[in-house]
Amino acid sequence: MTNALFLRKLLFWPQPWAAQVFMLLWVSLLILAPVGGLFATEIKSVISLHPPWTTLFKGETVTLTCKAFQINAPQKIKWYLWYLPGEIQYKTIGNTFVVHESGGYKCQAQDSHSSDRVDLIFSAANLILQAPSDVFEEDSVVLRCQAKANIVLNNMTLYKNGKILKILNKTSDFHIHQASMKDNGEYYCSGVKDTHSVSSNKIQIVVQELFPSPLLRTSSTQPIEGHTVTLTCESQLSVQRPEGQLQFRFVKPSTTSEWRISPEFQFSPIRRENSGSYWCEARRINSLVQKRSQELQIQVQEIVPDIRIHSHPEFVFEGLELVLICSVSGVPRPITVSWYKKQHRLRKDRELQTSSKTEFKVPVVQNSDAGEYYCIARNGRFSVKSNSVIISVKVPVSQPVLTPRPPGTWTLVREMSLQCEVQRGSLPIRYQFFHEDVLLKEIKSNSERKVFHRLSPTEKPFGNYYCTADNGLGPQRSAAVIPVSKPVLTFSSPGTRTFVGDKMSLQCEVQRGSLPIWFQFYREGVLLKKREAVSWITASYSFFLITEHSGNYYCTADNGFGPQRSETMSLSVTVPVSQPVLTLSPPGTRTLVGNEVRLQCEVQRGSSPIWYQFFHEDVLLTKIEATSWRTKSYSFSVTAEHSGNYYCTADNGFGPQSSETINLSVIVPVSRPVLTLRAPRAQAVVGDLVQLHCEAQRGSPPILYQFYHEDVTLGSSSSPSGGGASFNLVLKTEHSGNYFCEANNGQGVQRSYTMSLSVKVPVSHPVLTLRTPRVQAVVGDILEIHCETQRGSPPIQYQFYRENVALGSCSSLSGGGTSFNLSLTTEHSGNYSCEADNGLGVQRSEAVSLNVKVPVSRPVLTLRTARAQVVVGDVLELRCEAQRGSPPILYWFYHNNVTLETSTSHSGQGVSLNLSLTAAHSGTYSCEADNGLGPQHSEAVTLSVMGLTGSKSSLIATSVTGGLLSMMAIAAVALLFHCWLLRRAGGKPTFDSSRNPSAPDPQESTYHNVPGWIELQPVYSNVNPNRGEVVYSEVWSVKKENKLTAASEPEPFKNTDSCVIYSQVKGASTAASKPQFLDPLTPHR
Repeated sequence: MTNALFLRKLLFWPQPWAAQVFMLLWVSLLILAPVGGLFATEIKSVISLHPPWTTLFKGETVTLTCKAFQINAPQKIKWYLWYLPGEIQYKTIGNTFVVHESGGYKCQAQDSHSSDRVDLIFSAANLILQAPSDVFEEDSVVLRCQAKANIVLNNMTLYKNGKILKILNKTSDFHIHQASMKDNGEYYCSGVKDTHSVSSNKIQIVVQELFPSPLLRTSSTQPIEGHTVTLTCESQLSVQRPEGQLQFRFVKPSTTSEWRISPEFQFSPIRRENSGSYWCEARRINSLVQKRSQELQIQVQEIVPDIRIHSHPEFVFEGLELVLICSVSGVPRPITVSWYKKQHRLRKDRELQTSSKTEFKVPVVQNSDAGEYYCIARNGRFSVKSNSVIISVKVPVSQPVLTPRPPGTWTLVREMSLQCEVQRGSLPIRYQFFHEDVLLKEIKSNSERKVFHRLSPTEKPFGNYYCTADNGLGPQRSAAVIPVSKPVLTFSSPGTRTFVGDKMSLQCEVQRGSLPIWFQFYREGVLLKKREAVSWITASYSFFLITEHSGNYYCTADNGFGPQRSETMSLSVTVPVSQPVLTLSPPGTRTLVGNEVRLQCEVQRGSSPIWYQFFHEDVLLTKIEATSWRTKSYSFSVTAEHSGNYYCTADNGFGPQSSETINLSVIVPVSRPVLTLRAPRAQAVVGDLVQLHCEAQRGSPPILYQFYHEDVTLGSSSSPSGGGASFNLVLKTEHSGNYFCEANNGQGVQRSYTMSLSVKVPVSHPVLTLRTPRVQAVVGDILEIHCETQRGSPPIQYQFYRENVALGSCSSLSGGGTSFNLSLTTEHSGNYSCEADNGLGVQRSEAVSLNVKVPVSRPVLTLRTARAQVVVGDVLELRCEAQRGSPPILYWFYHNNVTLETSTSHSGQGVSLNLSLTAAHSGTYSCEADNGLGPQHSEAVTLSVMGLTGSKSSLIATSVTGGLLSMMAIAAVALLFHCWLLRRAGGKPTFDSSRNPSAPDPQESTYHNVPGWIELQPVYSNVNPNRGEVVYSEVWSVKKENKLTAASEPEPFKNTDSCVIYSQVKGASTAASKPQFLDPLTPHR
C-alpha cells in the first residue's frame, strides 16, 4: 500500500522531474521485485492527475493519464479501459481521459492489471483545501487554500489542529519547508464572506520516516580472540523514497569510524581490547536526518587452545583408505599441521607430513601402517600437541554363503545339513545359523572358514534360513533361502469398483521368495493366465472389462516349495452419480457467530458407495463416504472465517459432480478493542498532539467507537468498512490519567484495556539567588547559590555556572529548587547563572553579579612635621593608610579619642590631614579605617607641642585657646546631635566601643544574642535583572532573642529569620544613584 502511495505522490507532484523519477523508480521496482519480495512482479497500470489535486471545484476538469511501465515498447499498447466505479465506462486508444465528476477512478492498459483506485471530489463548497497525499521527512510541502471563482473571501486563515497557523493575506499557498514530525496534524482553512464564516474540507497530514532507526547486528557477541567479527548496521530507505543513498558509521565510546556507504564493519582479527559497547548511526547523503541504533555489547573471549586427533573409519581394515583428522579449536588461523608416527625403537619419531591441511590420508592400508600417531598444530604464537591414537589393521569377514547339503529340493530329502562359508576374514570366526530369525546353532572356528549344521528330523524344512559370520569387526549375513510368501492380488484402480470399457490390470505379488516363481490368475476358480517371474517377485495380467467380468478373483505363487494362494478380491460395475444438491439448515444465507449450521449434499442416482466432499472457497472441509444412502451432511459451529461460498461434490468412481454454490454471510460481534496512544515523542509533553487510535481485530462493520478519559466521554467515530478510528488531543496537564475506548456494531459493546498517560511539563526559566551571611560578600564567607524554577515536572537537574564555566550540578527529585555552596575568595567575583533541565529542554536563568570584598587591615598612622620637636605654629600632617582592603575606604582621625575629621579614599590608598599646631594639639592621635566590613583602629601615637616665650606667645596662646574651646563646644553639640540621629536610625556612634569600654553597646536593645555574622544575611536576587544602572536598597528584619553570653560561639551558617535582601531597582543615571558610604554601621538607604 505504501508503495502505491509513493508512486501516486510522484505522479501528482507538479514538478518537471516527477515523470523521469517515477519511470526510474518503477523500473527499479520491477527489477528488485523477485529479489526482495517487496513488490509484485505483475505489470500494474498507474493513474496520474493534472492538476495534481484530488479535491477541485465543480465545473473544473482533471486529466487522467494512464501509464503501464512495460519492458515492451509503449507503442504496442492499443487500448485503455477506464472504470467508474468498478465497471468499464470507456475504452480509448489514447492514455488520457478528462473527467469532471466525483468518484473512484481506475484504468487498465493493454496487457496490464488495473490501477489502484483514485478518489476525486468535485466540491460545490465555496472554499477547499488542497494538499499532497503523502509527506515524508524533509519534504517541501504546499498547502493551497482555494476559493471558488467569483467568490471573495476575506481574512483567509489556515488552521492546524483547531489553532490558527497563518493568516493568508496575499497568497493562497502555505509552504512547509523541511517537513518533520511536528508538522503532523489536521489542517483546514476558513474565510469570511460578508459576515459569515466559510470553512474548507479537513486534511490529515502524517509525516513519514525516510528510514527507520538502524539495527546493529554482529556475527558473534562473544567471539574468540583472533577470529573475524562483522558488525552490520541494518536500515534502508523507504520504498516510497528510494532516491539517495544511506551512509553508516560505527561508534565505540572511545572512537568513531568515518561515514561509509557499506553497512558493514569488520574486525579481522578481533582483539580482547575490542571488547565494549558499540552502536551505529545512519544518515542519508545530503540530508540532515540522522538516526542511531541501540547499544550492543561485545565481549571477546580469551583463546583456549584444544587439539585432538581422530581416525576415520573407527576400525581400520586392510586394503581400505585410512583418514586421520587433526581437530584444532581455539587456535587462530592460519595454522600448519605436522603429522608424526612414533618409533618405539628409535629416539626420534618419524615426521610424515607438514601442511595447512588438517587431514592425513593412507590410500590403501597395509599391516605396516599399524602404529601410534599424533599431530602438532602451529601458528607462530602457539604450538599444541594432540593426544595419540593407536591404529590396528584388521581383515573383516566377507559375506558368508549358505548352501544346503546335500544339494537338491528340500521336499525330497529327509535329513539335511546347512553349510556356512566365508572366502576371507581374520580368525577366529563365530558362525550362527538362523531359521525365521530364531537362532538354531552357534559355532566358533579357529582354523577353518566354513562350518556345518545338521537339521534334526523334527525341524520342518520350510521358512527362511540364513547364517552370519563375525570376527569382531562386524557380522556379515548370508543371503536367505526363501520359500514364497502368501501372494497379494491388487487391481490397477483404487478400490474394488470398475466400469465397463476400463482397462483392468491384475497384479500378483509376493513379499519374499527365491526365484524363479510361477504366478497363476483365477476368476471364480477358472484359470485365466499363468506367468513365470525370473527377475521380479511380481507378475500382472491385463484385459478390458465387460459386464461379465464381475466376480471373485485370486492368484497363486509357487517356487517349488508348494503353491501359495492370495485372498479373494471382488469386482463390480457401478452407475455414475448425478449432480448433487447442497442445502443449508437452518435455511437462510445469514447467521451469527456461534450458531450451528448443517450442510447437506444429496444426489438423485448413483451406485454406492459414494464419496461426498464439502468445500468452502475451494478449500476441502471434509470427505464422507455414503454406503447405503444418497445423502450426507456436515455440521459446524460458525466463526467469522466461515463467511463465503460453499459447494459439495459427489463421486462414485465416474468422476466428481459439483453442486451449485451457496453463499453464507456470518455476522461477527466486535472483539475487545485495542487502544493505542500515538505521541510525537517517547514522553508526552504539554502542547503535543496525541492520537488515540481504537481498533477491534474482528467484527462486522459498521463499528461505532467511543473514547473516554477517566470515564468521561471524549468523542466518538464510526468505521463503516471495519478497521479502527482515531481521536486527536492537544495535551494539557489535566490530560494525564487513564484512557479507554469502546467498540459496538449492534451485537454488544466491548471495552478496551485501560491505558495510562502521563503529561510532562517543561521547566520554566529558573531564578538564581545568591545568599551570604552579611550585607556585603566578604572573602571567607560561605556563599549559597540557590536555583529554582517555578514549574516543571520532576526530577529536575540543576547546573551552576560562574562566567559560563560549570561549577557543579544537583538534582531535585521532587521538584523545587536546590543549592550549591562556595567558600568565597577574591576570584569568586563575577556573573553567576544556572540551568534547569527535566529532559524536555534546558532553561537558563538571568545572570546575577557578585562582588567579593576584602576587609581593611589595621591602618598605620604616620605623623609628619618639619622638625624633630614640634612647636606651636608648625603644620602637622597626619597620614592614615590600610595595607589591604576593598575601596572605597572611609578614614577617621582622632585626637584623644575625639574625631577630628573623616575622609574617603576611592582608590584604596591612604589619606592625610594637616593641622596648624597649637598647645592644645598635644596628646594621643589615632585613626580608623572602614570599608563597610568592620572598622580597624591604628596604634595610638603621642604628640607633644612646645609653647612660645614672651607676651607675644601668651597672647597667641590665649587666642588659640579661646578659639579651640569655641570649636570644641560646637563640635560637641554636633556630635551629640549626630549620635541622636544615629540612635533613631538604629545605628551606633562614630566612636568605637573598643576605645571606650565604658560606653554601652548601641545595638544592645535590638541585637541582644545574635552574632554579627548571623545578624546580617544579604540575599542577592535577580528579581528585576533589567539593563541600566541599579540602586540597591536594604531591608533589615530583626528577630529579638536573648542576649548572647560571652562564652557563646557563632553557629554554622544557615538560613535564619534575620537577613538583608538586596533587590535591584532601576534608577536614573544621576550622582544620587551611585553608592555612597555613610557611617559604617548605618544601613544604606
